[in-house]
Amino acid sequence: KEKKPVILKKWFDMIMDTYPTEVAGLLKKQRDRFTGPVGYTVHEGLEGLIDGLIREAPVEEAAPFLDDIIKIRAVQDFSPSQAIAFIFYLKRIIDEELLRVNGRHGVIDAATWSAFESKLDTLALMSFDIYMEAREKIYEIKASEMRDRAFRLLQREYQ
Repeated sequence: KEKKPVILKKWFDMIMDTYPTEVAGLLKKQRDRFTGPVGYTVHEGLEGLIDGLIREAPVEEAAPFLDDIIKIRAVQDFSPSQAIAFIFYLKRIIDEELLRVNGRHGVIDAATWSAFESKLDTLALMSFDIYMEAREKIYEIKASEMRDRAFRLLQREYQ
């Protein structure tokens, strides 16, 4: 809870660094809902995920936050592994923060850390499902557009 702002900033920055340099800089600066909807959506989603982890909420409550972030990444042609890798970034960030505060074992017990890692693994699996659903929808839309285009061409040909 105490490190939430630091963790959130590092997590957001790590995700933004997956974009090309010029785009990442722009996304980091523009976190307003209207002038920078991608940065805003990612930041809000991450904050919702962290809040859920802090409250120890059931992982199902994370679905709307994951949905928003993953759909953005699915549209941007990230591979599945690239799209969901951000979940694992959180594990690294928190591990680094715990080590910074007197070493992990002095701050958190192994059972708690294992439960946290398990929750992140579940979030990663949920993220993959969301990514695949979004990509399927994109392909369905593209196929429908191609079918409609071909139909219109045939209509013109025979009129």
